[in-house]
Amino acid sequence: MGWGVSQMSREWLLRPVAATPEQLLPARKPEGTRPVLNGAGSFRAELDKRLQSQRQLAFSAHALDRLRIRNIRLTQDDIARIESAVNKVAAKGGRDSLVIYKEIAYVVSISNRTVITAVDMARMNDHVFTQIDSAVFA
Repeated sequence: MGWGVSQMSREWLLRPVAATPEQLLPARKPEGTRPVLNGAGSFRAELDKRLQSQRQLAFSAHALDRLRIRNIRLTQDDIARIESAVNKVAAKGGRDSLVIYKEIAYVVSISNRTVITAVDMARMNDHVFTQIDSAVFA
């Protein structure tokens, strides 16, 4: 017979499938129904929750080191004020900003919402801030 397909295997390939197309395809959802994420809530609520988690202010290792060395303590209210200032800069299209709050200057990357460094008033003399495109008082 050679390398070709035998008569028996051709018949096997052409045998009808026992299942109907309706049984093989996934069931359709009725028109107008919305998927529910994680068992509760809407798409908009889930999107808002994820966007909120991305909006939280982060601190680079360098910034945390500067805060520790300079004995700068931040409360939740302080962080909220700085975040509010970052939101204002982001709304205006800023990318890297100088945020001044309570006599401390913070250089913040707006796009990834990260404080890069912090400088207190005692060390601000002769200090030059470069690579910023905006400044805001919080």
